[in-house]
Amino acid sequence: MNQPAEPTPHRRAALAFIFVTVMLDMLAFGIIIPVLPHLIVDLIGGSIARAAVWVGAFGALYMTMQFVFSPVQGALSDRYGRRTVILISSLGLGVDFIVMALAPVLWLLFLGRAVSGVCAASFSTANAYIADIVPKEKRAAAFGMLGAAFGIGFIVGPALGGFLGHWNLRLPFWVAASLSLVNFCYGYFVLPESLPKERRTASFDWRHANPFGAVVLLRRYPQVFALATVFFLINLAQFSLNSTYVLFTDYRFGWGPQAVGYTLGLVGVCSGLVQAVLVRRLMPKLGERRMILIGLSLCVLGYLAFGLAPTALLFLLAIPVFCLGGLAGPPAQSMMTHQVDPHEQGRLQGALTSLASLAGIFGPAMFANLFALFISDHAPVSHLPGAAFVLAAMLLAVATLVAIRATRHVPQTAHPDDVSLANVQPAMGDVPTPGIPSPHSAEQTR
Repeated sequence: MNQPAEPTPHRRAALAFIFVTVMLDMLAFGIIIPVLPHLIVDLIGGSIARAAVWVGAFGALYMTMQFVFSPVQGALSDRYGRRTVILISSLGLGVDFIVMALAPVLWLLFLGRAVSGVCAASFSTANAYIADIVPKEKRAAAFGMLGAAFGIGFIVGPALGGFLGHWNLRLPFWVAASLSLVNFCYGYFVLPESLPKERRTASFDWRHANPFGAVVLLRRYPQVFALATVFFLINLAQFSLNSTYVLFTDYRFGWGPQAVGYTLGLVGVCSGLVQAVLVRRLMPKLGERRMILIGLSLCVLGYLAFGLAPTALLFLLAIPVFCLGGLAGPPAQSMMTHQVDPHEQGRLQGALTSLASLAGIFGPAMFANLFALFISDHAPVSHLPGAAFVLAAMLLAVATLVAIRATRHVPQTAHPDDVSLANVQPAMGDVPTPGIPSPHSAEQTR
């Protein structure tokens, strides 16, 4: 087996671009987080409870599009390369944000979310790009660096969106469009291809480029399939935040777009520290299995605290606990890439994104309607507006039990995951043929 080649300035620039791509895309999505629900309220002229139902419908539509098209994008990147998919994604998102900024009626805004779901491939393809160029023993830390990029975008995006939305609810959409188009131009001139033609799949196979064919791929790898189940439950629970955070904090604590933006900025700070610092430092000490189980357990505690916090202060104090749950994502993602053939990394990413999207089809409507029920006069339990977060904690408790069983034979020793943008080495020599949001991070609060 050949040793990985020494890093070149070209490769370093490529990894830096992937980092910037994820950060800019997260920034673009983060900017609209504090304003999209309020824009829906304005367009329908309805109550918060009615708007919550529409927010759930928007989320379900977005994820339905991702469920259908993510395997297609993964298979296309395996066949035609990562660069093409990333560039088309950035360009499509830029144009789509412009359409949403101009939307005078709800149905056009609804259509814009559908197009966003089709185009949002850069997160999953970025992970496949990392699997192409980073050796196996360093991937967990590399995925942690991508998580840090999410965190940086999440720090600035919602805070900026809340500030801009204070002046005009549509202004954040224009800024998001500009960021996506700048990212396209940057990638067009900087990004090299990570998957050479001789290492790509021979043809594009529609049997595998669909959500159900993608699940068949997961079933070929038993440990991957079990971890994918954990992955699905994580993403399903995440939609309790995606679909209710803005309206819940407005109802419970009276927070407007600006306060929501600042608190989501706090989430970004904590998440960035976890992904960029703690993952890399704790991996050699804890190993992949312990990191996954500790992260899931902290997620359970975080969701319970969100749902049951009686005051805004206690809600804020729960944010660092919840963000520590991010310790589970990078090692789980790394573990799955180890099990899959190198030339199928794009299909693996597409399959995992489809699972996240499947969670997104049911999650937003389920949690948004649960929130609406528990703030209505027909609530089965009085004064429990955080019921959606309590349900999320229960789902993560199940995910923890599945992870315990799925990883019971994983050694406790860890690889020395000392990765930075400056020292990542391409893994082309590690495998016969090179070929995953973090979806837990990739799906944003909406």
